[in-house]
Amino acid sequence: MKLEPIDPETAFELYIAEKETSVADATVASHKSRLSFLLRWCAEHDIENLNELTGRRLQEFRLWRRNVGDLTKVSEKTQMDTLRVFVKWLESIDAVEQDLHKKVRSPDITPRENSRDVMLETDDAETMLAYLERYEYASIHHVTATLLWHTMLRMGSVRALDVEDYDPEEQSLRLRHRPDTDTPLKNKREGERIIVVSNEVCLVLDDWIRERRPDVTDDHGRNSLLTTSGGRISKSSFRMKCYRMSRPCEYGQACPHDREPADCEVTMSRAASKCPSSVSPHPFRRGAITHYLQSDVPETVVGDRADVTPDVIDQHYDQRSQKEKMEQRRGYLDDI
Repeated sequence: MKLEPIDPETAFELYIAEKETSVADATVASHKSRLSFLLRWCAEHDIENLNELTGRRLQEFRLWRRNVGDLTKVSEKTQMDTLRVFVKWLESIDAVEQDLHKKVRSPDITPRENSRDVMLETDDAETMLAYLERYEYASIHHVTATLLWHTMLRMGSVRALDVEDYDPEEQSLRLRHRPDTDTPLKNKREGERIIVVSNEVCLVLDDWIRERRPDVTDDHGRNSLLTTSGGRISKSSFRMKCYRMSRPCEYGQACPHDREPADCEVTMSRAASKCPSSVSPHPFRRGAITHYLQSDVPETVVGDRADVTPDVIDQHYDQRSQKEKMEQRRGYLDDI
């Protein structure tokens, strides 16, 4: 087979352009970030034509990437798996030899190694929500924490909600995929659904909308449910609010790290992510999913509500111990 010459930058641009039509924006961004290291490596090694890639050179890149980034085993696998997808695409445009992607090596990891265990514990979540209800009732922090914990939704799904997506009579929230106006769902149209919410959640939402929500629209003229004075809450602001309100000292608890809040540098809002106990939005979701499973909510119900498959729940979200699972099964089987 005759290969057609192509430089790394051109191949990268063509690949990303194709990905933008078939995968979520977050996935495109991840591929851009990971493959940027390949571009850097090619520049440092004077590779101007990807026809030159071989199994040996790909292994050299792997070792270089591991050393440059001080990667964990899981991160290295993610990096190399993305490279394998890219190399397979290069094969489709005759830029590299056929089946070269099979020579992209990555570490073998166990399901446990491939999952991340950080989550918001139930006791911490309930203490935080009680504090917010008393001292910051119907504030954006209170609404954000309430939605994340009680719905198990992803950050992107919560951001995507408009005021009109909330039906107070039906006590429900409608999730819709609207990529053209900056609120895609991770699973696109397949992620669209209607979920029920409790009286407790409805009361908070009602008071937020009526009393405290800034009366502004976003850049597309939509009435976002979670909004600031500047419009729909940004991803960075969303994350920062989660980091801030998940610090134990923020919701009236003693510091578990023996620090005095008056002398602690992470009490500044912008430094909240540096607190060892603070968490980003995803641990809210992981903790909530685990909490509902511990409360004997069937896995299929949790999966449908959170838009996640049973296999993914088992590998990435369910933090119950084997003994906990055994005891829960006992409750169903004792009388049989």
